[in-house]
Amino acid sequence: MGIKELIFGAGDSYDYGSLCALTNPFSKSKPAPVRFYARDEPIPLFLAAIMGLQHAFAMVGGLITPPLVVFKFTVCGFPFCPDLQQYAISAALITSGICSFINVTKIPIPGTKYFVGSGLLSVMGTSFTFLPIFEIAIQQMKNDGISGEDAYGKMLGTSMVCCLLELAFSVLPINIIKKTFPPVVSAVTVILIGAALTGTGMKYWGGGVVCAEMGWREHAQIKAAGYTFGPPSPLCANGETSLPYGSTEYIALGFSVMAFLVVIELFGSIFMKNCNVILALLFGYFVAGVSRYDNGETSQKYVSADLIESADVVQFLWTKTFKLGFYAPAVIPMLIAYLVTTVETIGDISATFEASELDVDGKDYEESIQGGLTADAVSSVLSGLFTSLPNTTFSQNNGVISMTKCASTRAGYACGAWLILMGVFGKVAGLLTSIPDCVLGGMTIFLFSNVLVSGINLANKSNLSSRRTKFIFALSLAIGMGVTIWPYAFLDMRASAYTAAFWKCADCNNGLKGLRNAISIFLSTGYCVGTVVALLLNFILPEDAEVEKTTKKIEDPGESFKDDEVNEA
Repeated sequence: MGIKELIFGAGDSYDYGSLCALTNPFSKSKPAPVRFYARDEPIPLFLAAIMGLQHAFAMVGGLITPPLVVFKFTVCGFPFCPDLQQYAISAALITSGICSFINVTKIPIPGTKYFVGSGLLSVMGTSFTFLPIFEIAIQQMKNDGISGEDAYGKMLGTSMVCCLLELAFSVLPINIIKKTFPPVVSAVTVILIGAALTGTGMKYWGGGVVCAEMGWREHAQIKAAGYTFGPPSPLCANGETSLPYGSTEYIALGFSVMAFLVVIELFGSIFMKNCNVILALLFGYFVAGVSRYDNGETSQKYVSADLIESADVVQFLWTKTFKLGFYAPAVIPMLIAYLVTTVETIGDISATFEASELDVDGKDYEESIQGGLTADAVSSVLSGLFTSLPNTTFSQNNGVISMTKCASTRAGYACGAWLILMGVFGKVAGLLTSIPDCVLGGMTIFLFSNVLVSGINLANKSNLSSRRTKFIFALSLAIGMGVTIWPYAFLDMRASAYTAAFWKCADCNNGLKGLRNAISIFLSTGYCVGTVVALLLNFILPEDAEVEKTTKKIEDPGESFKDDEVNEA
């Protein structure tokens, strides 16, 4: 095989033009057939690089969001810490690339029948599932006087211990796992995760999370009383601008991202549609970069280049470190989160099998499920050691397989390589942290709502005509969604430790405070309490009784009346 064949492939076997051809949404002609590249096909290096780049772009927007949210608004808060944010993004990219290598490779464990890795084009990324728990737990630790960085280290250590639960599930037969977590349970969980995250996205879109939560300071009665407060301010800082939450300028910049998403969906090529999130984010970034806010005296920028200029040219793991620890109050919510990722991973790998046109049955499928769950657990341990949030399989990449018709594992290796390269070049993290919150909100609210839609899709796999199923959905979503929308029945307000009325505990000893905080995290995290309710109801509620259909013919009242007349006659 020559160099040209190795890089580009032999002859006309590989169609690069179809990937970049724009779509005509008004055309009535039937699209030309597209070749499918199977799991074990040794596609040429150039095609593997293109396919891998599409997977990397499809996941990078979702991958960087959890570390960005955790570090900017929870670990640091006001004043923000761009250097830590940039490191967290680089670490997440590098970690996800390394973990993707592991999952794409099906590695046998010597002396056993088990594997590490699914052996599929199934890539790994930072999980949204753990984001609410990290936010609440770190905030509680900060209320107890622990620094944000130390609190983050404690959560990494807690995650590394709790992931052993997923490792235990990986050796169970697949039918037991599916029976324990039927679609009705997993759908409730994913819907509640999506709902919680979409609310966070809305805070971003209006200008930022912190200023959104400080909006109460602008209440007319507060201002009329003449109260004054220190930072953080209810004004949202985006670049050089500082405007109230929900200002028209911020809403418009976030909307530019959504508008471009629609344009891509209408006219975009296969490549563009697979990368729609990152392309729309960069478009919104461009619009913000060329826009100015005129306050009557000066013209202010929405994008500041300072963060890009101050970012390191080259970045790698452990240039920032966090002391590993353990936070007992977060154990129960973290265990539930790992139950959730177990269900998600099984669903993701099953979807990858279907998208790869492989049989969802037999030894190969069961080995991939077992290897994928083990890879999830191993990756979560490595993530903690690599100072990053837990990793899990990324479901949106199954859509990339379906659209590109490429299931070759070579594309998975290329994706991992692209992610590592993006993480190593520190200026990439600098660029991403310089994106205004309002623009980021236009992307994240769409990205997070996709999680919600995935939950609705899971709900369709359950029997929605069943009274039992509807009851499980109704009660678990009632509690979970209610807590998601308003968690402060159980959760302390910002900077108001041990004030939630259900259990104040300000004068409790440390043991009771730990128990109280564990219960608070559990009850105020919608998908945790909602999942437990769904699991409990699924366990105790009997199946619906069968309805017997009557075959007796109902008499026509008119005919009966005529018969009576005849009888009387």
